[in-house]
Amino acid sequence: FLGPDAFITLAEGAGLIGPLTHWVLRTALTQLAALHQRGHRLTMAVNLSARNLRDLELPASVGALLACSGVAARDLTLEITESAVMANPGEGLTTLAELDRMGVKLAIDDFGTGYSSLAYLKRLPVDELKIDKSFVMDMAHSESDAVIVRSTIDLGHNLGLGVVAEGVETL
Repeated sequence: FLGPDAFITLAEGAGLIGPLTHWVLRTALTQLAALHQRGHRLTMAVNLSARNLRDLELPASVGALLACSGVAARDLTLEITESAVMANPGEGLTTLAELDRMGVKLAIDDFGTGYSSLAYLKRLPVDELKIDKSFVMDMAHSESDAVIVRSTIDLGHNLGLGVVAEGVETL
């Protein structure tokens, strides 16, 4: 068994992240279309690699997969880690802007764990921030984590973004 941290790195190193991402998107959209046909109005989120942001063909590929599956772009959320965006923000901006124009929702995953840049955050065409579970899980016992979570929620809402807290496991 390989966790995502291990096999994503291997796929990137072997130059296979593009085909892997295509397979994951196709599979996810096929499953989502089947759920929609059964009357379940759900959305689907798929994680992207930092390397996917450099792929200028990604928006066209996503568009073709959406058309083939019959799933509306608004029902797909693509998640990118904060560190992936900040690694080379200018390079990925073109890809993100095109996905945004298509109506695909974009989320910044693991927000707060990377190199947060508010200057780039305000320029990115994202719809949602996902607060990393490392802050959420300890916020009941750590005032500093609670302050970070509250502040991130306020920041996201003030920017007009949805906010998701990962790792909520208690009331």
